[in-house]
Amino acid sequence: MNFRTLKDADVKSKRVLVRVDLNVPMQDGKVSDTTRIDRIIPTINNLRERGAKVILLAHFGRPKGEVKAEFSLEQVVPALAHAVKHHVAFAKDCIGDAAAEAVNAMNDGDVLLLENTRFHKGEEKNDADFVKALAANGDIYVNDAFSAAHRAHASTEGLAHILPAYAGLTMEAELTALEQGLGQPVRPVIALVGGAKVSSKIDLLSNLVEKVDALVIGGGMANTFLAAQGHDVGKSLCEHDLADTARAIMAKAESANCAIILPVDAVVAWHFAADAPHQTYGVDAIPHDGMMLDVGPLSVDRINAAISDASTLVWNGPLGAFELHPFDAATVSAAKHAAERTKQGKLISVAGGGDTVAALNHAKVSDDFSYISTAGGAFLEWMEGKPLPGVDVLKKH
Repeated sequence: MNFRTLKDADVKSKRVLVRVDLNVPMQDGKVSDTTRIDRIIPTINNLRERGAKVILLAHFGRPKGEVKAEFSLEQVVPALAHAVKHHVAFAKDCIGDAAAEAVNAMNDGDVLLLENTRFHKGEEKNDADFVKALAANGDIYVNDAFSAAHRAHASTEGLAHILPAYAGLTMEAELTALEQGLGQPVRPVIALVGGAKVSSKIDLLSNLVEKVDALVIGGGMANTFLAAQGHDVGKSLCEHDLADTARAIMAKAESANCAIILPVDAVVAWHFAADAPHQTYGVDAIPHDGMMLDVGPLSVDRINAAISDASTLVWNGPLGAFELHPFDAATVSAAKHAAERTKQGKLISVAGGGDTVAALNHAKVSDDFSYISTAGGAFLEWMEGKPLPGVDVLKKH
């Protein structure tokens, strides 16, 4: 991949419009998780140190083109200022007089956050007039929000057509990691895909079987594949109507020479609750009234052996109901094994998606993976092989 990066940009005394992801969780009027803020600090500091006027663009929630106080980005300013260790000014709009006055008051090295871009209907419509109104406040455009790159919105894609456009440091790191994961990976490559439903990941699985050497399927999704093979999965979460789809994916994998690794045993409980009474069974002996809530120890051994054989791992989704003890055991074991291989320099490990980040944080291995993407939809669409408008527009032509 060949992208224009910040290294290519002359930013001294320039007004730099930086698209960031500030769609952060709030509790009692305060930011409750600063992960996304922390990710954009390197780009902000790089621009500040080089004498740019740093003007931040972001969306927050889904106000659907209307001004709503609960979706104002002003409430993010204290956490942002704390992370940047510098005053962050705020403008009550992202276009028009309010924005222009705030931008005109800036000195080199200052940081300004503009109000929620989604307060205007033109943002999600990628309206040409709205794009021009945004661009009026900048000389250069930097996109540092990979997590919004699957949307062709005014602030994620439109601006790159009318201002010199560059990838921010977080965007650059993300794209480099993704290229290592599936673009130009070191083989053999293994993908681990979990989560509840096959229906939400059909495109993902269909794309992966043509790109990887082995595909581990866990979570509730695995039950659908087991049922498609004729196993009785009891009362486990299962999409029985997708049996044909599961069989088609397995046939595609076979023709692509991709090994599919399904559970051979499972931890079964009779109630979906933490510390519910449970027992391990082979997948050919699941009780009619039982629920598979995690893959069993034999399956974990197979998964860890496959990870040991791999040079690259791409991970999306947990192997079991990791939120409930002890049904987190398989996810934690595989995560720790992958982290250890990564630390030893034997594995490139790339992970992403909401549940995945939570699961790896739970396993306390987040710092040991090669890269963990905070993007949800964008990471999934990249894994599905779909074009990302906010990325494609940054490519060097």
